[in-house]
Amino acid sequence: MTHPTPLPAERSLLRDGNFRWLLSGAVVSNLGDQFTLLALPWAVLQMTGDPLQLGLVLLLIGVPRAVFILLGGAIVDRHSPQRVLMLSKHANTVLLAVLAGSIATGGLGLPMLHALALCLGLASAFGIPAATSMLPQVVAPAQLPAANGLMMGLRQLTLFIGPLLAGLLVALSSRGSPTPGAPARGLALAFALDALSFAVSAFTLSRVVTRPSPVPAAGRQAVLTAMADGLRGFWTDRDLRAFLAYGALVTLFVGGPLQVALPVLANSNPALGPAALGTMLGAHGAGTLAGMALAGLRPRWRVGTLGLTILTLDAVVGLLVMPLGRVDAAWQGAALLLTIGAAGGFMQVLVFSWLQQRVAPAMMGRAMAVFMFVFVGLAPLSGAATGALLRELPVPTLFVAAGALLTGMALLARLGSRMRCLGDLPAGPAPLAPEVAGH
Repeated sequence: MTHPTPLPAERSLLRDGNFRWLLSGAVVSNLGDQFTLLALPWAVLQMTGDPLQLGLVLLLIGVPRAVFILLGGAIVDRHSPQRVLMLSKHANTVLLAVLAGSIATGGLGLPMLHALALCLGLASAFGIPAATSMLPQVVAPAQLPAANGLMMGLRQLTLFIGPLLAGLLVALSSRGSPTPGAPARGLALAFALDALSFAVSAFTLSRVVTRPSPVPAAGRQAVLTAMADGLRGFWTDRDLRAFLAYGALVTLFVGGPLQVALPVLANSNPALGPAALGTMLGAHGAGTLAGMALAGLRPRWRVGTLGLTILTLDAVVGLLVMPLGRVDAAWQGAALLLTIGAAGGFMQVLVFSWLQQRVAPAMMGRAMAVFMFVFVGLAPLSGAATGALLRELPVPTLFVAAGALLTGMALLARLGSRMRCLGDLPAGPAPLAPEVAGH
């Protein structure tokens, strides 16, 4: 991302037809996901007008995904990641096609929507670990950094383009609808396109030829034991533990408002709508991409320590969240979310670089599983809580409260917590293991 032209390793990968099949499928699937991420909250709000129902639907997706993602990882370790990922893609294709058809025919009720949300969460619990395990079986170890860079860069690009296209699709397809305020055609088309994206990516996945797994059979039989050992090692590292606790609070304060309150704002304000929501979400994706690029160009930019840098940026993000509830034009929300995304993208690169140095390679998978378990699990809980609060609080008040809590927590952590002491580790070939890093 720091180079205007592809690096030699990246050019070599792009000449590899096997990797191109995997990459093209991932891009198509990620782009399709953005249609559902915008259409689903819009569909719930159009059906019910109740933010609590939106929080409940997100909870039904997120909780099974969080609970079963560790099981999904264990199944992937025992079986072919390609086979598990293929089954997950087929399941998502069917589920989204049913959702699209039900909306198009007017047959979608809340019980069916809840059941479909639950099944989508279960499918992703197996699809996510399978997808993350595919790349090492497709490219050589020396090509992994370049392959990961290409995959992450293009994924961030879909986070920018996808919401814009989805918002425009729902808005334009809704014009002339015989039922005012019910953009059924646009929503059905959005879900249908996501279903198609899963079908296309399943086809591209079938063309991928994988390498034999380097994990020995004995290691595969001890998944649960290895998981327990990893959790114990992770817990002994005070810095990792402190960051995880802090990150959990950030997710609770910001995750719900962005997932639930932002669609509610766009739905309730006549000056906004689905196109404006897509613009704002796309701006957040563009900001994230820009922040990641900046971190690549200026990897040593700090406000004191690494921990103080994170806390400072979070305090600023909290101040930017506070006025979100008062926006009455797409460009206003886009400007705020662009900046919020840039701060988040910058911090994301810093944190992952820190983790890669701090955690031993043999424990990296388990450490990331813990992080995913916590953040994926708390986000829907925050969404459900936000939906309940929006029954009692106006949207502007909720954004002010969320931003104030985040800023206040970041400032308090600066005054006295282990977070402020987190520092960069010296570069070296031997990352620290959690068992010794905290002592």
